[in-house]
Amino acid sequence: MTDTTGATGAPAPRGLQTFRDGDFPYYTLTFVLGPDPAELLLRMGADPDSLALRDGIDLEEDFPDDLLDDEQPVVTTGTDNGWTWAWEQGGAHGLDERVLRAVSAGTEAVVLHHNEDANQFKHAADGTVLADICDLLPFEPAGTEPSRLTRCLRPLGFLPGGPVPLHGLLSLAESAFGLGLTVPGVVDDLRTSGRLRPLPQ
Repeated sequence: MTDTTGATGAPAPRGLQTFRDGDFPYYTLTFVLGPDPAELLLRMGADPDSLALRDGIDLEEDFPDDLLDDEQPVVTTGTDNGWTWAWEQGGAHGLDERVLRAVSAGTEAVVLHHNEDANQFKHAADGTVLADICDLLPFEPAGTEPSRLTRCLRPLGFLPGGPVPLHGLLSLAESAFGLGLTVPGVVDDLRTSGRLRPLPQ
């Protein structure tokens, strides 16, 4: 992630520190290696007619009542460190295994979800969920190959049967994959965004 400087002249937070420090009661972050922002949103099921470059003001004007909608989430994208990310402020489409299969086809993806009750982490490659960790339960990763992350987990305090460390899933995403997200500015920071269609029942 490229160093950026905020309006105060202080360096912008690196990695995912913003999500430790900020007031984000609900979000889903989907990171995929390779695709451009528009392609990622289309893989996630975005309405093609909703895709456009917008800043924060444009988002408020185009989706005044829908920014936090969970049925048809509004998603903003960007690229940091070669990973393209999609940020749902009110939805959890990225956690859906059908979406995860689509976005990770031919590549790999990491999803981080946070709500008032729990945090969840998923890592997938070529449509297969390799690791799935939720902090509602004692640490016992699911997925087909969670051992891929073993070398990163123990130094971060993940112990079998123990609690998931505070902010541990954010730290895992940073440590294992180098993930980061440069939060878009409100004015004149244009990012591809759009509305996801409802998930099939």
